[in-house]
Amino acid sequence: MYTGIPTQRSCATTWLEATRQLLAGDAYNVILDVTDPVNHSPSDHAVIKTVDDFLVQHKQNPIATVANTIFPRAMYRQHGAPALYDEYLRTFDALGSKGWGRYFERMVRSVDGKNGEAFRPLEKVIEKLRHCTGRGPAYKAVYEINIYDTAKDAGPFRGGQCLSYLSFKLHPSRGLLLTAVYRNHTYVTRCLGNLIGLGWLMEFVGREVGVEVGSLTVVSTHAELDTGTWGKSGIEQLVENAASAAAIVPADVHETNSN
Repeated sequence: MYTGIPTQRSCATTWLEATRQLLAGDAYNVILDVTDPVNHSPSDHAVIKTVDDFLVQHKQNPIATVANTIFPRAMYRQHGAPALYDEYLRTFDALGSKGWGRYFERMVRSVDGKNGEAFRPLEKVIEKLRHCTGRGPAYKAVYEINIYDTAKDAGPFRGGQCLSYLSFKLHPSRGLLLTAVYRNHTYVTRCLGNLIGLGWLMEFVGREVGVEVGSLTVVSTHAELDTGTWGKSGIEQLVENAASAAAIVPADVHETNSN
């Protein structure tokens, strides 16, 4: 049982098409496929701004805040890697964490179950990718990050992480691919920011490894349109406004990055 959303070029067009389809109701195993999760055209930016304005109007986290939970792009631009990891953890710890934490924190801080030593899962993935794009064997499917933590996440029914798993792949012609699995996915307040944040993460990994970024695939094992205080009619109006905003600017001119 799955719901396949037709492959789209960008994060914005993917969100728009998926949200249109979800107006019919919640769905299971929704599959999104974004051919270019990094670059955004003027029409994409128009959609992103429309959604962002809606979120701010309704006192929700803006898109950049949601995307930064997956990858802190501004911090990377300021500090580079590997300094990014320590700087992020220092800032994260200084602010104090509430609830389950942040996605990027889990990507760069874990404990080896065999010897109890701390390590950075994302850094290990990058090391393996570098090895396999250099002189090492070209393994295609050994670059995984488990975001779900059984010890921390098995108890609560609500309020935990929704992004559960990341699987990077090396494709011989399409470059770096990423499949992300969400256990539950709210498409109004989170999905577009999640897609953009995953694109930022792919751009980072691709740059650090020296490979081109390919497509992003997201599996929302349960997808819903969170109605909040705006209701279904508010979502319908948001989709209409976003589509109208996209239609009045050129869609075939690409820009790099977003938001």
